[in-house]
Amino acid sequence: MKRLRIFVLVLATLLAACAPAAAPVAAAIPSRVPPSPTLAVKATTAPVPAKPELLLSTTTSTQDSGLLDELIPLFEQKTGYKVKTVAVGSGAALKMGEDGNADVLLVHAPASEKDFMARNAGVDRRLIMHNDFIIVGPAEDPGGIKGLKTAAAAFKVLGDKNAVFASRADNSGTHSMELTLWKTAALDPKTVTNRIETGQGMGATLKIASEKKGYTLTDRATYLAQKANLQLVILVEKDAKLLNVYHVIVVNPEKYPKVNAAGAKAFADFLVSAEIQKRIGEFGADKYGEPLFFSDATKTDADLGLD
Repeated sequence: MKRLRIFVLVLATLLAACAPAAAPVAAAIPSRVPPSPTLAVKATTAPVPAKPELLLSTTTSTQDSGLLDELIPLFEQKTGYKVKTVAVGSGAALKMGEDGNADVLLVHAPASEKDFMARNAGVDRRLIMHNDFIIVGPAEDPGGIKGLKTAAAAFKVLGDKNAVFASRADNSGTHSMELTLWKTAALDPKTVTNRIETGQGMGATLKIASEKKGYTLTDRATYLAQKANLQLVILVEKDAKLLNVYHVIVVNPEKYPKVNAAGAKAFADFLVSAEIQKRIGEFGADKYGEPLFFSDATKTDADLGLD
């Protein structure tokens, strides 16, 4: 019996020694899985430009409407540029350009834009798109402007009745149009007792008008994009004088040597391309039942009655 036990132990030892080594734990092998094909495509869609950072100064309406959220990533993917967007009123956007603090502008203040170009601050100004301004207010319309044919007539009524009116008061294209309408109505806006100067962008001003049960002038795109969160309805629209036109402007690199001229031109070329003009003309239609902008790159200012 003793010999049998010794034999069994020796046999077990020999079998253990001959067994194959255990496979290494998989986690210990360094991962060599290639990167996601999608990420690889995005990273290599376009070569990185020599000067990749591009500063776009634009209006709050292009930002608040969501248009830039669709266009900027596509531009970056196609060109390799990285865009920093500053959304302010058109007046402030033009001032950034004139101070050499922006490379390219997307604005909607035609008269001020022409002055900008006359001062040699820009070298290339191109028509991109338009929508229109509208007057919105509470559905009960305490000012009684619903159905009036012109915006000037509506402003006259609102001013005479001292209705609550939210003004951007920020030197934007919308603010400029508002001041023109007060002037056409033969009223000094400073005498309108219940005119609130918000000093903010269109989205914030719409919210204030809604909270105060007042009126405001807005571009149609921003209103439609935020309509679900507002207690405001369209009361006056389709006045020919309420056209809201956008241009892209390349800031003059000869006057401002730090300007990324190549990037600015690339962005302007991108906006007027057939593919992007089609996208602009369709933007918002699926969600709001109508497009937020109309593409205009094939037109001239004269076609839109600006000259």
